[in-house]
Amino acid sequence: MESYEALRERVAVACRVLAVTGLVEHILGHVSARTGERTLLVRGRGPGERGLAFTVVDDVQEVDLDGKGETPPEWSAPSELPIHAEVLRARPEVTAVVHAHPPAVVAASAAGLPWLPLVGSYDIPAARLAHDGIPVWPRSALIRRRDLAEQMVASLGDRPVVVLRGHGLVAVGTGDPRQAVAEAVTRALAVDALARTTLAVAATGAPLRPIPDDDIAELPDLGPAFNVSAMWRHLAARAEHEGPGTPVRP
Repeated sequence: MESYEALRERVAVACRVLAVTGLVEHILGHVSARTGERTLLVRGRGPGERGLAFTVVDDVQEVDLDGKGETPPEWSAPSELPIHAEVLRARPEVTAVVHAHPPAVVAASAAGLPWLPLVGSYDIPAARLAHDGIPVWPRSALIRRRDLAEQMVASLGDRPVVVLRGHGLVAVGTGDPRQAVAEAVTRALAVDALARTTLAVAATGAPLRPIPDDDIAELPDLGPAFNVSAMWRHLAARAEHEGPGTPVRP
């Protein structure tokens, strides 16, 4: 029960992180964590909805892949729950899913700009994601149905992130669910950073030039202790400092 409640809190804090970093606006976007083969914790909406910046643990409830569960009255799972359910159904190794709408990602994808490793040491995770390939689901539909989610999952493939054209992104994490939530959030941030750089370069009129493979080869893998754990501590502290000041656990 202690680890279950800690996971609920991690999902709630992740939602606040998405808000303070600008990856979501207002009440849109959600985070989930796997609790079993067919169950997950997900940020939904209750009667006192105030947006992701104000997420509390009561906003995070457990449902199955079809959205059914013993949830509080007036709480509802997000309409795009199929995003989470179909990723978890198709990829058993995935234990956390983030769906966000970073404005820079929306703009870059709507413009059809390529996802290239434009930077190296400035943002190593972003460079590696781009070098290895960031897939794009070409539709901008609200993913409320299983068939649409299956299409999106097919575009995601075995990659850690997929961009949804004119919509946002989906990022995933694996392993221990608490760590996976942090991993998915940091991957979403890396794609957002890449999108902002891409838009800035494109705005100058200069061509978008990927850095050479030789430079990619010189980028060290700093590992999850730095890329995920240290970054998460910063993000959680930032959410606490820049957030609304209301406790995650009322």
